[in-house]
Order: sequence, then C-alpha cells, then structure tokens
Amino acid sequence: MELKDKTVVTYHRGVDTIGGTNIEISYGNSHIFFDLGIVFKPELNLENEHYDTLVKNHLIPKLSGFYDEQLPSAPSWNSDFKYSAAFVSHLHLDHTKMINYVDERLPIYATPETIKVLNAINEQQDFLLPAWEHSNNYIRPINQLKINQKISIGQIEVEFVPVDHDADGAVAFLIHTPDNFIAYTGDLRLHGFHPEWTRKFMEKAKNCDLLISEGVGVSFPNENRLEISSENDLVTNFCKIIKENIHSPITFNTYPGNLSRLIEICNQCPRKVVLSASRANLLKKVTGIQESYYYLPGEKRILDLNPENEVSLADLFEYPEKYVWQIEQQFELLKPGTIYIHSDAEPLGDFDPAYHTFIEKLEKQDVQMIRLTCSGHATSEELGEIIAGIKPQLLTPIHSFHPENLKNPFGKRLLVQNGQSLVLR
Repeated sequence: MELKDKTVVTYHRGVDTIGGTNIEISYGNSHIFFDLGIVFKPELNLENEHYDTLVKNHLIPKLSGFYDEQLPSAPSWNSDFKYSAAFVSHLHLDHTKMINYVDERLPIYATPETIKVLNAINEQQDFLLPAWEHSNNYIRPINQLKINQKISIGQIEVEFVPVDHDADGAVAFLIHTPDNFIAYTGDLRLHGFHPEWTRKFMEKAKNCDLLISEGVGVSFPNENRLEISSENDLVTNFCKIIKENIHSPITFNTYPGNLSRLIEICNQCPRKVVLSASRANLLKKVTGIQESYYYLPGEKRILDLNPENEVSLADLFEYPEKYVWQIEQQFELLKPGTIYIHSDAEPLGDFDPAYHTFIEKLEKQDVQMIRLTCSGHATSEELGEIIAGIKPQLLTPIHSFHPENLKNPFGKRLLVQNGQSLVLR
C-alpha cells in the first residue's frame, strides 16, 4: 500500500511574541515559508545582528535550505524539497527584516506595493538587514504576486488576499494543499480605511481546515488605555489639535509604511503640511503624489523632488500658524512651546527602551508630545468577529503575548509552541 503525503505545518518562530513570525508548510516534495521578520527585543542590546547572534538569542529560527550560506556561521545549503518559496504578508520589519538573509535560491513573493515601499524605505540603508557582500541599500530579488492572484509551488497553491492593516499592500494568504485549506491572517483589523478588505478575506477563508491567526489584540487583557477608534477618527483628531492651537508651532511624525494615513493627513489638515525631504521622496516614489517638503541642516538634496515644492526651515519657524511639519530626526531643533504629535512613529512605544528616553528629551525642551495612535491590529472584539466570520475547523493563534486568550467557539483550538510541527488530517 502506497503511503499518502500529508500536510505538515511547522511553527518555527513567532508564536508567543508580537513579531518574528516564521511558519513552514510542506506537502510531499513542496514547501513554503512565511513571514521573514525577526523577533523585536531591543532590551537585549545586541552588539550586532549577525546570523549567529540572532539564532543564539532565538530571534530567528535555525533552518536548513533557507539562509544564504555565505553568511558567516550559516549552514550550507541543503534542501530535501524540489519546490520551495517564501512569502511576505506586509512590509513591517517584524515580517521583513531578514529578507536579505534568505538565500537567493529560495524565491520570495510579495505584493507590488510592498516591494515598492521596501525599495524606497531601504534607500536610507537602515531598514532591512544588509545582504552579505552587498551595499546596505541592496534588496535581494523579490517576485511580484498581485492581490487575488494564485501561484503554485509544486503541490501547494497560495493566493494573496488584501486585508486592512497600517501598512500599505498588506495581504492575508489562502493556502491549498491536495488535502487541506489553510488561511493565514497576516496582520489585519476592521477599523482602518478599508475594513471591507478584511471582510472579503473572512468570506473567502470561510470554513477553512486551519486558520493561523495573529492575536495582538488579546495580548494586553488588563490594559485599559483610551484608543482612537479608527483611522478616520485619528485624522479627525489630528485636525482638531491643529484647529485648537491656532498660533502654536506644530510638528508630527508617522510610521513611513503607513502612507494612507499620511495622505489623509495631508488632504484634510487645515494647515499646509510640509514633509521631510526623505518622506516626501518616499511618498512620490510609491504613489506619485508630490507634497511640500523641507531639508534639515546638512541634509543631502534629493534631485527627484520638485524644487518648487520646497519650504525653507526658516519659514517653518517664522510662520508657525501657517504650517504643520513632519519631523523624524534632529528633534533638538524644536523650540519651547512646540506641539509634537507622535502618531505610531518610532520609537513605537513602552516596550522600546528608546521610547522613554525620547519622551524625556522632549520634556527637557519644553515640547508638548501628544500621542495619537490607532492600532494596526484587530481588537479582541474584532478578532472574535473575524473568527466568527471564518468559522475555522481548527485555530492556531500566533503573534501574541497571550495566544491562549484567543478562542474558537466554532471548532478546535490548538496552542502550538515555537518549533512544533502539526500534521493535518
């Protein structure tokens, strides 16, 4: 009697952390990986981010047939599979940072928008880990897979489905093997600019055999923090701050990958929005939109920007009631009495040791910081609604400090461990 191949899901990393997801699905001579970030633990204060350092500190998994064998201490290339590929759900670092550590014999797929933003952001040479013996702004080849397009990696079929997240180009995956239907949420929510995308994914993933779901929203059960209810609400509150402080100098910053929020701020703000030259260049390269910009002292000029859109730094200081400007470095230039709106920019929050240092510096300058945040992740209530909409036969929660808090009233739930393999029936 011939033995039948089975679908095997291995949760290499990212089960009990927010970030660093790395999952492998195999069937017969075919296998795929997703995602390609590292676990974010700045408190470790690592001397470097070399391959062996990251593996030793459990920030990336130790895998064969995956890493660039030229990396010092990385294993030699060895794979038992005929068909292999890796997939990226969205551009955030906890899903992309080690892209350049992946051997170029392993093809990587992402949406065109994700690729475009990654290339633009990494031009400053400080986003992704650098590839071995390449310049720091190099990105290894990534193949485009358009939304709602399917691709077969041997006997495994993958389809990208758009979802709402605070990163442009974010997708969930629908994965079919000969025996099983698996859905992977990536990161998603129902309170962004396009909740209909997430609802469409719920519909397409309905009754899947396995749902691999992020669980950020159930990570902080005892936290009672007032949150902005939606992206639209955030932009409304942003504009309200401007209107209530007519004569105050106002600056702000956002996460560079959330261009949709930045565009809405520019469109709705009652003052003229002026971006840093680097952010204006990013926006232009990805969307074609050209906004006003300025240079900080000593900054290199960007030839692709329209000189007619430049506003001098002197004018920003001299006419504070006319402008609201975006700042991402040299905060020491801000004058006492300035309002600074921190809108999901880096440093990201309390879990980052740099965050408290950042706040203290602003306080010493007599700069008033207003934190205006809207989570890119589904709330606990939204996660319940998403699971209810999909009704998976089996749920494995990941990407959460407390995956045990995510329930599945419609089928089974399994709390997996990092490194665990699950054989589907």
